[in-house]
Amino acid sequence: MDSHAFEEACEKFSVEHERIPPKTPNKNAHIESFHALLEAECLSRHEFVSYQEAYKLVDEYIRFYNERRIHGSLYDFAPCEFRQRLAAGQLKPFIVKV
Repeated sequence: MDSHAFEEACEKFSVEHERIPPKTPNKNAHIESFHALLEAECLSRHEFVSYQEAYKLVDEYIRFYNERRIHGSLYDFAPCEFRQRLAAGQLKPFIVKV
């Protein structure tokens, strides 16, 4: 699909395609990391018969990733457990420097 067809499809389906600013590849790192994990932990392990089956499995993986998967960046807790421990005062919040 060329870029014009992609742009037309975005317009047709009312999809906003957000681009990162030029010369800022670091802004892509989080999504690239997620896509690599999605490929390795979900897509490469299945042979999909239909779009519906693929959609269901990817949706399940995203829920698993956002709720139950252990994340090294969250002190090796799953997001749900991290939020609970943070709310209970059992963890120090991260300080993000910009």
